[in-house]
Amino acid sequence: MKRSFPWDDRAEDVSFPPFDSSANSINAAIPKLPTFFDIPLPNPSIDVNSEEVLIRRAAMYQDYMKQIPIPSHRGSVIPFTSWIGLGRSIKQLYKQPLHYLTNMLLKQWDQWRIGSEDEYKPLDNIIHPCKAEATIWLVEEIHRQTTSYFYIADLWKADPTYNSFVDSIFPTLEHTS
Repeated sequence: MKRSFPWDDRAEDVSFPPFDSSANSINAAIPKLPTFFDIPLPNPSIDVNSEEVLIRRAAMYQDYMKQIPIPSHRGSVIPFTSWIGLGRSIKQLYKQPLHYLTNMLLKQWDQWRIGSEDEYKPLDNIIHPCKAEATIWLVEEIHRQTTSYFYIADLWKADPTYNSFVDSIFPTLEHTS
């Protein structure tokens, strides 16, 4: 018994009416749609970078950061060549975000090294990795617990790229369900 396949069937010749490319014939072939599509929808003009929205975002951000506990035990000695690199390693090791202000400070510390005699020397040869990590956690605790969300909102308003320094790591908080 031989199976039949769709491509084995021969199609009949189908002839179409001649195509008229004029606009009138095309418009005549398209049915008129109901008029309920012409109802105007309200267009709320919410500026996502307005001061009010930034203040609300900063307040939620600061409240969230306050809830994340600072690790009480240290994982291991982390080798690093830059402050930003150490911050990145800390985020991966502890699966925690660092505060916006901490990220900005690490960036500044790296910038301040430019032009120094030890600029190209790995930082872990200058500062012991345990001291550097402890310093970051101390600064992080200060930023999480004492920073005003109004101050953060002011900084965000002046910096259109602030999102690049807000970490997208969301640890599970212990006291939430």
